[in-house]
Amino acid sequence: MKYSDTAYEEMLEWLFTRFPSYQRVGNRAYKPGLDTMRQFISRLEDPQSGYNVIHVAGTNGKGSVSHMTASALACCNIKVGLYTSPHLLDFRERMKIIETGASGASYEMISKEEVFAFIESSQDFIENHNPSFFEITTAMALDWFRSRDVDMAVIECGLGGRLDSTNVVNPVLSVITNIGLEHCEYLGHTIEEIAREKAGIIKSGIPALVGESKSETRVIFERVAYEVGASELLFAEEVPQFLRLSPDEIDLKGDCQQLNLRTVSAILSLIESRGLLNIPEFGLDVERLRKGVSNAAKFTGLRGRWEILRESETNGGIPGKAPIVCDTAHNAHAMRWVREQIDKISCDYDNIFFIFGVVADKDVESIITYLPRDVHFILTNCRGERALPAVDLANLLSDHGINGRITTSVKQALEMADSLAGKDDLIFICGSNFIIAEVLELVCSM
Repeated sequence: MKYSDTAYEEMLEWLFTRFPSYQRVGNRAYKPGLDTMRQFISRLEDPQSGYNVIHVAGTNGKGSVSHMTASALACCNIKVGLYTSPHLLDFRERMKIIETGASGASYEMISKEEVFAFIESSQDFIENHNPSFFEITTAMALDWFRSRDVDMAVIECGLGGRLDSTNVVNPVLSVITNIGLEHCEYLGHTIEEIAREKAGIIKSGIPALVGESKSETRVIFERVAYEVGASELLFAEEVPQFLRLSPDEIDLKGDCQQLNLRTVSAILSLIESRGLLNIPEFGLDVERLRKGVSNAAKFTGLRGRWEILRESETNGGIPGKAPIVCDTAHNAHAMRWVREQIDKISCDYDNIFFIFGVVADKDVESIITYLPRDVHFILTNCRGERALPAVDLANLLSDHGINGRITTSVKQALEMADSLAGKDDLIFICGSNFIIAEVLELVCSM
């Protein structure tokens, strides 16, 4: 079939319909096991073996850590492939190449033509082996990185670790950012069980780094590292800091970035001290690394991490309008960080209007536990079959003594908040990647 924009859109819709993503349908898309993925990359002649890989798992922070690491290394003249999920606005966000540019680094998404060509060339395998959506996109990314001759790739796990489709790579470093309760139906119902699943990315003869050390998970990581024969296991707080940066100095905002910064600094320290990257004439320059980490959102195109969508009036925003901030926090572990930050900044605003919506298959009860209390809730639901209706969400919140206005769409929620909030208030939005995706589409038109 010949490429055209129409043919691309039709092929992408076929892909989403025939092989629905976890992002769209949740449980129905989950396919455990690595057999199909191994067959897929074998057919592609193991593209992942052609470049260095840093493999990143964890409950939260793995996206930020992956983007900051890729941006930092790209600023040191390394051609970096970056594979993350889910996407917010464009499917192609999942696969990027970050390279040194005139002002530091810049990113390039996989082109529509390249997506089209991969699906068309893999059609027989896809039809005969019925891989999951995530297996298809992972194979596509690994193959694309090889075709573009990247020096290294930062690969983010999708769900879990041990049975995740990305766990076919042989990395130079395995990274686990932190552990919290998530996807319990697949990964386990205790922190220890989830830690063991995430620890499944630890490999024989390869160093492993854990971003956050807790007594109940540390013993799990130590045991798995010993069992598989990892070359060493390190914890970020015990690794000498390679970079000295505070969250105020980076364009990825939010207090949670302090922990992510420490993890990224440890990654870069290990790359330097252990000589992990097999790249000719490679060397780390601290100032370039600092520039890459400080501008990670700009250099990689990452969105939705305590992102300011509209500035306050005093900072050049729309006169009389409240600033708007959004964050992709969507589980209890992340909401705890959000609550702490909201509590800290609440004295800076007269009112905070908190737009909140979740998907139905999340542990909503646990998320509610960490919701801030001194805010005005506007409850909503996003498009798609996974969305928890705002009415049902309101009932769950009511059981915890929380009341909120109910809306039927993200657009209505945003319009309501904008009509209620004054210039000295704040509109904050979180709870689901779907909510943030719709907000990103809408704010530009406000």
